[in-house]
Amino acid sequence: MPHLTIQATPNVSISHEESLLKSLNKVLWDSGHFGNPADIKSRIIPLETFLVGVEDDEQTNGFIYASLKIMTGRDLVIRNQLAELLVSTIEKELGPKQSGRAALQVCVEVEEISAVYHKKMLGS
Repeated sequence: MPHLTIQATPNVSISHEESLLKSLNKVLWDSGHFGNPADIKSRIIPLETFLVGVEDDEQTNGFIYASLKIMTGRDLVIRNQLAELLVSTIEKELGPKQSGRAALQVCVEVEEISAVYHKKMLGS
């Protein structure tokens, strides 16, 4: 734990996805709230079909939605800190690379994972 899932609309420029994920994992690790760097798992899920609002047929708006799932027990202050770290990192990594074709909205949600969660390491 944690699990970070990034969803991005196709009009958002992410020139090097692995570099973005590495930056996000590093900022989570550097926060000091996680016990092992290998526990941080992230992925990007591209979105093919999307709409912002009701009439954005030209797709002049795009977004990145980040969902961070963490184990229970961290208070609201820590969850807000983690969300802000992710927003700031996404802005720093992607903001300058946007072409100006689309307005980019960055959204981050931090959720506690269900109490029913099982993990098993295979092949180690």
